[in-house]
Amino acid sequence: MSSPAVLCFPPAGAGASFYHSWLGHREDLRIVPVQLPGRERRMAEPECTDMGTLIGTIVPELLEELDGTAPVVVFGHSYGALLAYETVRALSERAPGLPLLLVVSGSTGPRTPRAGRVTGLPDDEFVAGVARIAGYRHPALDEPELRDLLLPTLRTDVALHENYRHDGVTRLGVPVLAVRGSDDDLVSAADLAEWQEVTSASFEQAEIAGGHMYLVDSWAALLDLLGRAAGAAAPAGAAS
Repeated sequence: MSSPAVLCFPPAGAGASFYHSWLGHREDLRIVPVQLPGRERRMAEPECTDMGTLIGTIVPELLEELDGTAPVVVFGHSYGALLAYETVRALSERAPGLPLLLVVSGSTGPRTPRAGRVTGLPDDEFVAGVARIAGYRHPALDEPELRDLLLPTLRTDVALHENYRHDGVTRLGVPVLAVRGSDDDLVSAADLAEWQEVTSASFEQAEIAGGHMYLVDSWAALLDLLGRAAGAAAPAGAAS
C-alpha cells in the first residue's frame, strides 16, 4: 500500500504555503497542501464565494491528485476544518470505499455557527475582529501593501465561514480525530467534542501544547499525531 496522503486545508486567508514546512518531513506520509482558487499559484482564478462551488471545484482535482492513494487523511485547522469536513462528505459520495480519516483542528463542530460576525466591517475593524476571533494576527496585515493583497482573500474566507450553515443530518461513516491546543482559549474541549456528532464511526480527541494556533510552532508534534492516526487507519483501509 502507498503512503497515506494527508490533504491539508489552511486557516482563513492562508494558502497552501502555510504547510510547506511539512513537506518532506516524514517519509511515511504524503503531504498534500490544498491550494484553493484565487490565491498563490491560483491567483488568476476567481475565488469561490460559496461552499458548494468551492467543494465542487476542488474535489475532482483532489481525486485526480490522489490517483488511488489510500488511506487518505483530510486535515484542516479552524476555517480549514470546515473545508476538510465538507471535502470528506463529498469524497465519501464520489469515491465510495476510499479509506478516509477526518482530522479537524481548532474548531467547533459544523452545526455551531461562527460567533462574533465581522463580515462587512471597515478594514481596520475587520482586521482587529479577525485577530480577536482567530487568536492570531498575520504580520503582513500590518504592512499596507501586503494588507491590500491579503484582505480580499481573508474577507472571502471569513464570509464563507460566517455564512455557512450545516445542512447534513446523515452521519459520516468515517473516523474523526479532533485536535486542539491545550491552552486554546477560543475552542474548548467541549467545543471540540461537538465533532463527535458528525460520525457514526470512531471519534477521538487529542491536545497538543500551545494556544489556538499551536500548529505554527508545534507542527512536528501534530505530524507525529497524524502519522500515528494514519497508521492505525491503514489496516482498516486495506481490508475494505
